[in-house]
Amino acid sequence: MGNSEAPAYLQVRNLYKNFGDFTALKDISLDVYESEFVCFLGPSGCGKTTLLRAIAGLDIQSAGTIEQAGRNISSLPPTERDFGIVFQSYALFPNLSVNRNVAYGLENKGTAKPAIVTRVHELLDMVGLADQGDKYPAQLSGGQQQRVALSRALATSPGLLLLDEPLSALDAKVRAHLRHEIKELQQKIGVTTIMVTHDQEEALTMADRIVVMNQGVIDQIGSPSEIYSEPASPFVADFIGTMNFVDGEMTSASKVSLGDFEIDVQTDNHSFQQGDKVKVCLRPEDVAVLDDGDNDQNTVEMTIAEVEFLGSFHRTHFILPGETQPSIRADVSAHRARRLDVRAGVKLRVALQPEFIRLYPNNGSA
Repeated sequence: MGNSEAPAYLQVRNLYKNFGDFTALKDISLDVYESEFVCFLGPSGCGKTTLLRAIAGLDIQSAGTIEQAGRNISSLPPTERDFGIVFQSYALFPNLSVNRNVAYGLENKGTAKPAIVTRVHELLDMVGLADQGDKYPAQLSGGQQQRVALSRALATSPGLLLLDEPLSALDAKVRAHLRHEIKELQQKIGVTTIMVTHDQEEALTMADRIVVMNQGVIDQIGSPSEIYSEPASPFVADFIGTMNFVDGEMTSASKVSLGDFEIDVQTDNHSFQQGDKVKVCLRPEDVAVLDDGDNDQNTVEMTIAEVEFLGSFHRTHFILPGETQPSIRADVSAHRARRLDVRAGVKLRVALQPEFIRLYPNNGSA
C-alpha cells in the first residue's frame, strides 16, 4: 500500500466534467499513492466511471488538472498516458488468439519478438492460462477472458492499472475467486490500481482505500474499516453494509429520545444540542440481543415483527416501544436464535450500545 508521506503518484485537482447542462463531476480532488489499490465506489450515475475515463484521457475533463508521477497529463490523449485498462466487457479482439491479444500493446510499441514471446508467456502463466495461448476468446469462459484482458493491460508494464467494473459480467462464484486473484496479482507486481465498482463487498475486500462517490462529488475517502465503522454521512452509512436509521431528538448533549424511551449516546462523535432532530444509526450486528439477567446500557424490551433466515445468522426485525412498524434490525447468530426462540411475536431485551451509535442531522432523508 502507498505511503502517504511520499508525494502522491496520481494527483487529481479540482476536476469538473460537464455533459451539456449536466455536471457529472463537481470539484473532485484526490491523491492516489504508488502501489495502492483504490476503489471508486458508488451507485449508477454517481460519476465514478466518468472520473476513471478522465484519468485515462478517454473523456477529457471540462476543468481541473491530473498529474501522474509528477507529469501533467491533463490534456494528453490516451496513447500518451501511462496506463493499462480493463473494461467490464473484456474488449478482446475476437479474431486474435490469446497470445496475440496479450502481445497487442507490445507489438504496437515495436518490442522485439523474442521479448514479446517471453512476456506473454510470463503473464499467462501468472494468471493460470499458460496452456491457453493458441485459443481464441470465444473458446474461453468469461473468467478466463477477463484474465486475458488483465494480462493484456499489464503487458506493457504500465504505471497505472485502471479497472472499469471488471467483474460485474461474471457469476458470483467466479467473481469472488477473481477478486482474490486480482488483489494477489496487484500486490505481487505492485502496480498502482484504480477500480470502479458499484459492489460494496468488492470494494471492502479488495481496496486499500475506498472513494465513495455520490452525485458527482466525493462523500468520503478512507480505508474499508473506516468507511464501514465511521461513515461520514447517512448516504455512506446506507450504501455500505446494512444500517438502522431511527428518527430521534436530543434531550441533552448525551441523551436522545426515540419516541417512548430515551437512550444515552457518546458525546465525543457529535456536536448536537438539546432539541436538535437527529438520525440515530446503528448496524444490525452491533445491536445486542440479551439473555435473561444480562444488563447493558440502553436496554429496552422490543417485540419481534419478522425474522429473515440468512444461513449463519437471523436478521431480526424489532418494533420499538410505542411504534407499530419494525425499525430496528439485529443480527443474531443461528445458535443464539435457536436458544432465544427468535420468531415473530416474541419479546426480547435489546441493548443499543452507545459506543456503536452514530448520529447525523435529520434533514428528512436517509
